[in-house]
Amino acid sequence: MQFFDTHAHIGLIYDDPIEQLRVITQARLAGVTRIVSINNSLIDFKKVYQTLKAIPGIYHAVGVAPSEVTTPGKDWISTIEESLSLPNVVAVGETGLDYFKQFGDKRTQMELFITQLELAEKHQLPVIIHNRDAGKDIFDVLKHRIPSKGAILHCYSEDAPFAKKCLEAGFNVYFSFAGNLTYRNARNLHETVLNIPHDRILIETESPFMIPAEFREKKRTMPAYLPSTAKFLTEMLEVPLEDLSKQLWTNSCKVFNLPE
Repeated sequence: MQFFDTHAHIGLIYDDPIEQLRVITQARLAGVTRIVSINNSLIDFKKVYQTLKAIPGIYHAVGVAPSEVTTPGKDWISTIEESLSLPNVVAVGETGLDYFKQFGDKRTQMELFITQLELAEKHQLPVIIHNRDAGKDIFDVLKHRIPSKGAILHCYSEDAPFAKKCLEAGFNVYFSFAGNLTYRNARNLHETVLNIPHDRILIETESPFMIPAEFREKKRTMPAYLPSTAKFLTEMLEVPLEDLSKQLWTNSCKVFNLPE
């Protein structure tokens, strides 16, 4: 049985490259054999990519998150495009909208988001979307600009009606659930999982955030904790863990265009 962590900020777990490699080793021992490394900024992407670029099973997304909207970097568009040609870069992101912390202003966030959606379409890659208190605007943008290779609503935080709306609109979209799915009060997530097709579900750790309930005494999430979320999902969906792990693996490989 193997698992695919579709979203982990390895560079935020530890700055030290040796510790980052140790995180990956621990993940493999837990059955997590593929990880998509995520960075919020292009500077962080360059550092982490250099450390992990030769590690089998580690893939990368490149983009500028809403938190970096005021400092995306000089020539950030060309930097993303150049990075998209690097080996094992499989997605644009994370990008999106965050109205909770009010990074910059909404107009600038929107411009940053739309530009990266256009880059994903141009380079025929999926996009990884951050959404916090911005569901309506995310939906309205995707109606016209969702990349043909699809979108991942990472660390899904909306409700079941929002997911249904996306599917009914014909979006090629996947819903990725992190460790907060295992929280008893996450009823919106539980309802969503029970009302979407299994072939649209992904799981992630969002490391070092969103610690699964089983590991709540820990200070940070690790990719090695991903099976805990998978087991919780198994109990909710009432399907064998082996069957679910195969489905999640297939879904992950499909969205990132990787061989199974």
